[in-house]
Amino acid sequence: MNRHLLLDQPLIIDRGSERRELVDTTHAHAVVVRDGAVLAIDGDVVELPPSERPAHGLEIYLGRDGEHELVAVVPDGPLDIGGPGARMTPLRELLGMFAARGADGARDRELATTAVAISAWHASHPRCALCGSATEPRMGGWVRRCPTDQRDHYPRTDPAVIVAITDGEDRMLMAHASHWSANRFSHLAGYVEPGESLEQAAHREVAEESGLVLHDLTYAGSQPWPFPASVMVGFRARVDDPAFVLDDDEISEAMWVSRAELDARVADGTLVLAPPGSIARRLLEEWYGSTLP
Repeated sequence: MNRHLLLDQPLIIDRGSERRELVDTTHAHAVVVRDGAVLAIDGDVVELPPSERPAHGLEIYLGRDGEHELVAVVPDGPLDIGGPGARMTPLRELLGMFAARGADGARDRELATTAVAISAWHASHPRCALCGSATEPRMGGWVRRCPTDQRDHYPRTDPAVIVAITDGEDRMLMAHASHWSANRFSHLAGYVEPGESLEQAAHREVAEESGLVLHDLTYAGSQPWPFPASVMVGFRARVDDPAFVLDDDEISEAMWVSRAELDARVADGTLVLAPPGSIARRLLEEWYGSTLP
């Protein structure tokens, strides 16, 4: 079964940027989002009709799906809505559920990821960065305007790169970041710095963290990753010399694993993989050749 979410496909929801300032959302259905979690039932995003929307201070226009306008709302108080089984579910947990549904989970992934990303931006940017005045939502929640100097502030997305690296024996490099929980391993990754391309960032981050020299660097795909405000850009690469020297401040352990070694370490719990629904997991499974448990 294909558990990838077809992230190379066009958006499913018509975001309607030209309608954001004008659309009447009185009859829009609402996705409820707060603190990185979305109202859902067993992994299905709940869309509340207008009459059931909770009291909320922030509303964000998500777009149109067929005949329905859609908004995200950030509730003000306690919640008891959505029906039996409804709960505020963290986005990280939902991503795995969406991945298990394959293409059927793509729409909910798009709604949930967008709602979490834009609401997190509002929460972390309440004031003008220039004068300190409290800003106000505009353009359907996609802009915050400073009433003092009339400047518009737009959501930011921080690009990061992640690189699946193999050696001459087609083994995969798995690394443990110093701040991660025990036995969690994944690919090397890091943020893009000003003045460099995505490819340059991939080469630099890998060199800084492991001393490895990459070749055959190829683009593999990307994924919105609002933890808190990133887009993860995936690459594949190879190395001729597998000897690494770790930057102990960031990477405390690394290993080259064959597919059989990966199986054994996952089975005995000495290697915990990136969660389903993440681009890290997708890159690993593409190398592995099938879905991992």
